[in-house]
This record gives sequence, C-alpha cells and structure tokens, in this order.
Amino acid sequence: MTTSSTPPGLARFNTLEEHAARSALREVCAATAWADRLLAARPYATAQDLYAASDAATAALGADGLAEAMAGHPPIGRPRPGDPTSAREQRGMAGASDALKAEMLELNLAYQDTFGHVFLICATGRTGEQMRDALRERIGNPPERERDIVRVELGKINRIRLARLVEGEARA
Repeated sequence: MTTSSTPPGLARFNTLEEHAARSALREVCAATAWADRLLAARPYATAQDLYAASDAATAALGADGLAEAMAGHPPIGRPRPGDPTSAREQRGMAGASDALKAEMLELNLAYQDTFGHVFLICATGRTGEQMRDALRERIGNPPERERDIVRVELGKINRIRLARLVEGEARA
C-alpha cells in the first residue's frame, strides 16, 4: 500500500514488525486499546488515514483506556527527566518564572485532587501563562465536561506525535 508519495516514516511504520510498531505507537499514546486499533488497520495508504484511525481510536477509548493514556503524560511543568518528547511539548514552561512554576504545581495538585488524573492539555506552542489560564478555567468544569475536553486534547497530542512519526522524526 505504500507508494512513492508515502512519507518515509509512514512507509517505515507500515512495514515494522508488530512489536516495533506497537512500541512506536506507545510512544505516541500509552493506551493499549488505542495502539491495538491502529495496529489492526495497518498498512495506511496516507498520513490522513493514520490520523483518522487515531481520531476514531481516541474517541472509542473507554474510561480505563483514557486513564491509561493520561497516565503516560507527566504533569505540566514537570516533564519526565530524559524524555525529549515531553520536554519539547512543554517548552512553554521552560522559561517560566519561579512564581508561575509554583502556581502551576499548586493548580496541578488541585486538579488531580478534583479529577483523579493529570491536567492534560496539548501544550505544543503554548506559553506557561496560557497553560496556567487553561488550567484555572478547566478546574471548575464538571467531570463529564472535563473528560470530553481531555479526549479532545489527547487527540491533538496524538496527531502531533503521529505527524512526527510519519515525517520520520520519531524513532521507529
């Protein structure tokens, strides 16, 4: 199904052995059910096909799958040491003032107490202040509304990470 117009990363992903493809997908999203759905639909003719499959798999995640996906994300302002993906995505917090970092820690803990999971936001391209403002706004949401927002944010993150995979920038 690969053609000369298939991006190199997508062509490589389509031909990976299942364990290697699963590993690449788990770097994108920690949810097993999400990875299973994407693996089952290989090979992908286009990047858009892969993104559509990701969107469908994200939408289909149950409560456990969503929790598993969120568990793969560190809190905003505290990327995992040695994890270039979370450091790159949370770049907007890198130059934040100590006061903003302290406020984010406090808000993150309050959010986790309220919802039982990390505050998930597509941090790519956002400043620390924008992430803080979003957290302030969302902490008052009812759980059902917040779960819907988390699913949308997860979908955005997955697409950005898949794009890196498709473009051949991620390890495959």
